[in-house]
Amino acid sequence: MKPDGIKVRTKSRCVELSWGAETFALSFEFLRVWSPSAEVRGHGTGNGVLQTGKKDVGLLRIEPAGNYALKLVFDDGHDSGLYDWNYLRHLCLNHDSLWQEYLQQLQQAGASRDSGLINIRPL
Repeated sequence: MKPDGIKVRTKSRCVELSWGAETFALSFEFLRVWSPSAEVRGHGTGNGVLQTGKKDVGLLRIEPAGNYALKLVFDDGHDSGLYDWNYLRHLCLNHDSLWQEYLQQLQQAGASRDSGLINIRPL
């Protein structure tokens, strides 16, 4: 089901999606680490690649993919994977549990959300 509204909130660094009276905000980082791309999810069960250092990832643009999905282009060069409406709805409805799962995976891997790079933002 296609969202009624899609807004990019640059100050809060999130994409806001709405279906009727329901509105959800997904951070750029969350969208990046849960990308549906094969690069992130892998080519089979259990082949996914844990995304680390994405805390400050930015979103450069959103492109429509027909009438069924969005292509998100991130400032770390990642631009593969199509976020179809069902997957976006899944991310919205399961945000809290998916975020906790990601944080647990980072902890188990001894990895961090921080990129280790100096974060320079435009004035």
